[in-house]
Amino acid sequence: MVVAVWLLAMPLAGQQTRVGEIEAERDKKTAKLEPDAPSKIEERLIYIKEAKVLERLTAGIGGFRVKLGGLGTGGGFGLGPQYLRTDLARGSMFVDASAQASTRQWVRLEAAMGQPKTANGRLFWETRALHHNYSGLPFYGQGPDSEKIRRTNYRLENTAADGLVGVHINKWLRAGFSSGYMWNNVGPGQDERYASAETVFPVRQASGIDQQTDFYRWGVFAQADYRDSKLGPRQGGNYTMRYDSYNDRGLRRHGFQRVDLEAQQYLPLFNKRRVIVLRGRTVMTVHDADQTVPFYLQSVLGGSQDLRGFRPYRFYDENMLVLNAEYRWEVFSGMDMAIFADAGKVTAKRSQLDFKDLESAVGFGMRFNARNATFIRIDVGFSHEGFQVWFKFNDVFAQRPFGSSAPSHIF
Repeated sequence: MVVAVWLLAMPLAGQQTRVGEIEAERDKKTAKLEPDAPSKIEERLIYIKEAKVLERLTAGIGGFRVKLGGLGTGGGFGLGPQYLRTDLARGSMFVDASAQASTRQWVRLEAAMGQPKTANGRLFWETRALHHNYSGLPFYGQGPDSEKIRRTNYRLENTAADGLVGVHINKWLRAGFSSGYMWNNVGPGQDERYASAETVFPVRQASGIDQQTDFYRWGVFAQADYRDSKLGPRQGGNYTMRYDSYNDRGLRRHGFQRVDLEAQQYLPLFNKRRVIVLRGRTVMTVHDADQTVPFYLQSVLGGSQDLRGFRPYRFYDENMLVLNAEYRWEVFSGMDMAIFADAGKVTAKRSQLDFKDLESAVGFGMRFNARNATFIRIDVGFSHEGFQVWFKFNDVFAQRPFGSSAPSHIF
């Protein structure tokens, strides 16, 4: 009996001894463990965060600061001085003036002032003037079937002055009226790598390429905005509607009306550290049979804010539909990663605005944040036409100001 018990206990004792040896070896290794050395990229990102580089660059002194980015996509690195004050009239009025030039000699000038809230917070008003001189905007022809190999370029000089007034219906809903005037001039493109647009596309394929006109514009808009932050939202929604009427004051052959609808929804996960972002936008144009929309005022797809796997300004036409989805997650405070999918198309007829034959793109990106707003955005998009890398200084779904008659794709 004693022998039997001894024989049964031998394996158990051996197992206990082996378990003890494993635990002792593990404790020995743990005592020698050192933290993983960060990579060069991680070191740079940590430095940017801890040294508050982004905050220092954008803070400015006495309203004067450096403005980075903001030019039309494809214009090169834009840089220039900005004077921005949001604390005038006891904090109820702002003034914003800037001048920028890019490495490709594109120029953008802007001046704006207004009161976001006046009359006990019920009303708001704003005036804005813009001037663009872009020497080499791409043009591939009109329509969804335009060919990548037919890339040309043209010069667009555009000056617009507008004013708007509106009412805050409640804390998240507002509506208003705007009007303004726009002067346009189109000339030969200055990018010698590509043919100038007027040498390739006749008037029937690029309305307004031979003669330009000026426009008086008026419009109405409404916005339902319940995002938790205007500059770096992680929850809520932003829904906008614009109606604009463009009246040709010179040639009397380019009058048209346009409706622009956009919906953005932010769905937070895990205490807002992960966010699903959905955006849908459509532009619909209406005009009489004897009128046409100048090609430089048509809807445009392709670039850093819609179809990110395609070249800038890849598709032009009178109507447009685009859908975007992003999944963002916080890597550490001040930096997010993202994966995205884009789909959209342009059409000549409103009846063709459906979900058939959409161009698509997928990709990934990084967002660096300063004061709860995207300061630097890097996106890499892939499509059947190749891939594109975007380095921008704004949020991918940044909203164009209401009441501007300047073309939306060069704003």
